[in-house]
Amino acid sequence: MTDAAPAPVPAAPAASDGKTLGVIALVAAFFISLLGIILGFIAKGQSKRAGVKNTPATVAIVLGFIFLAITAIIVGVTVAGAAALFGQCAEYGPGIHELPNGVTLTCG
Repeated sequence: MTDAAPAPVPAAPAASDGKTLGVIALVAAFFISLLGIILGFIAKGQSKRAGVKNTPATVAIVLGFIFLAITAIIVGVTVAGAAALFGQCAEYGPGIHELPNGVTLTCG
């Protein structure tokens, strides 16, 4: 009788160094800034645990915050403009109005 050698224990999966996720975060930051920020922080954490530097994740975080601030400014200006327009229409009532500065306001 021969004794069979025990099957080798499979190795644990290697921990991700976060570089791929860092690139994904960088691309996402251009389209959905909040997602880019979140993925960037996750990628930075993975890279920190692996002991490597992750420049794309850092850039994704910075750009994500910049784009988020720009988006907030645009939304704020748009809401303020719409509020001013609705305020003018509430003041003048429905119809077409010629304002003193030469602008035609249509409320309806």
